[in-house]
Formats: sequence, structure tokens, C-alpha cells
Amino acid sequence: MPKKGLDSAKLGFYSRTGRFKLIHIFTLQSGWILYKNLLVVVDLSSEAKLVLKKAMTMAEKNAQVLLVHVVEPLITESPYELAPLVSLDVEQQLVKRGESFLQSLVADLDAKHVKSQVLLGSVKGEILNFAQSNSVDLIVVGTHGRHGLGILLGSTANAILHGTPCDVLAVRVGE
Repeated sequence: MPKKGLDSAKLGFYSRTGRFKLIHIFTLQSGWILYKNLLVVVDLSSEAKLVLKKAMTMAEKNAQVLLVHVVEPLITESPYELAPLVSLDVEQQLVKRGESFLQSLVADLDAKHVKSQVLLGSVKGEILNFAQSNSVDLIVVGTHGRHGLGILLGSTANAILHGTPCDVLAVRVGE
């Protein structure tokens, strides 16, 4: 008996040069849409592994999976000239710590095809800019990660959801 229903979709269009192009949009597997270009945003908590695992189940076989952690710049105001140097050193340490964490996360999951990167800037702004510049079709974030002294992905997940044109998957982690 033939298979019923949609299992993939492609979009065809004519380019400016008049050539017809066909673009693969998505593939369905067991009722799920599989994505081709995923951005996985994690903090440095133990729940990051769960978020990445969930994202990998949503990825097509040859999908690009980008794992990102954002370090927010430290803002220091001081009449002393030493304060900016101290904050720069701390930021560099936080970036190195993030890089090390992401590398170990990728190694733990044996996810050699996952590319990782630490960004420095506003969490919301960096994620949205990174997603747009990398043509991301799904952003995966945790909903209860901790970052430093506060919650990272509560209001951030909400900001991403309302600020991006692509799909967003919020993975519930921890309580």
C-alpha cells in the first residue's frame, strides 16, 4: 500500500538569472519536522546536555547544528583606571570557560558534527543576530537554566520567541 501524507517539502522558484531552483524546506520523521540549520543556546549548567540532546533529535541527518553560549560583558564604572582592565580579564576568563564547557559537551555526546562558539554581548541581541546571519530555521533554548546569579533563559527565551522569524523550541529543564 502506498504511503499517504507528506513526508518532505521543497520550494521551487526562479532566480534573478531566470534559472529554476529547488530548495529543500523540511523532512518529516515519525510526525516530526526535522530542521536543517539549528542554533542551540545553552548556559553553563548541567541541563545544557539535555537541551543539546533534544535539539539533535530535531535535526536532519546532515543538518548544521550550532551550539552557542553567550557571555554578557561586565559593566564597571570606576574612577580608577584599573577597573576596565579587571573586567576585561574576567570576560576573557568567562569566554575560555564557556569554550571549554561547550567542547566537553560536544565530546560527551560524541557530536562531532556540532560546531560550538562563545559570543560576547547582550544575550538576546547576540542570539538573534547570530541566528539571522547563519540562516537558522530553529533556535533551541532551555527554560530554566541558571547563569551566574540569575536565571538566563526565562526572559531570554521569551525575548527570542518574540524577536525571531524562525521556529523556537523551549526545552523545559530542571525545577
